Amino acid sequence: MKALSNFTKGIIKENPVLVLVLGTCPTLATSTSVINALGMGAAATVVLFFSNILISALRKIIPDKVRIPCYIVLIAGLVTMVQMLVKAFAPALDESLGIYLPLIVVNCIILGRAEMFASKNNVFDSAVDGLGMGVGFTFALFLMATIREIFGNGTFAGIEIPVLIDNHISILTMAPGGFFVFGILIAVMNKFAKYKPKKKNFGCEDCPHNDICSQKEVASND
Repeated sequence: MKALSNFTKGIIKENPVLVLVLGTCPTLATSTSVINALGMGAAATVVLFFSNILISALRKIIPDKVRIPCYIVLIAGLVTMVQMLVKAFAPALDESLGIYLPLIVVNCIILGRAEMFASKNNVFDSAVDGLGMGVGFTFALFLMATIREIFGNGTFAGIEIPVLIDNHISILTMAPGGFFVFGILIAVMNKFAKYKPKKKNFGCEDCPHNDICSQKEVASND
């Protein structure tokens, strides 16, 4: 049950992009097409998953004073391996993502999970957390890319949509359109992500300040 909670929180309640508002730069830059979004999301998920595992496994060995530099070195090594794999097996995706693929090293989602979760929890929980956050990041990228590509370019994953190909809103593929879609999705996600406890009405006898409350006598006289 705890593992499921650690996984699902990254998708909805603590979505790194749409709730915590992290990783804004790669989100806006790579969400102009679905292919780019899924590629970036998959690469970041792999790095998140393995960096959380390594940092959790080494959390008692890494000196506290140099933990951030150590985390960055580990993350950089993983990003380098992922980039080499992408270059070898998906060169078109590597060229399309450009500088944003190696910049995963300084993605605040990855470093943030390392510092806030992996360095304080066991390997299994950290792996689940990394996977959940990665899926949440990919989910946010996919949502943004779907809206921006369909309505901004008239295509989906590069496939033309006849109805929209001549009637698309090209500004959605530009920076202003990206910020607009980003803001709308944040508003929608926060509507569902926030937990609002039910209000509880109680009388004077349930109040923790019952013994010192000056209003109790007034209420009883009324």
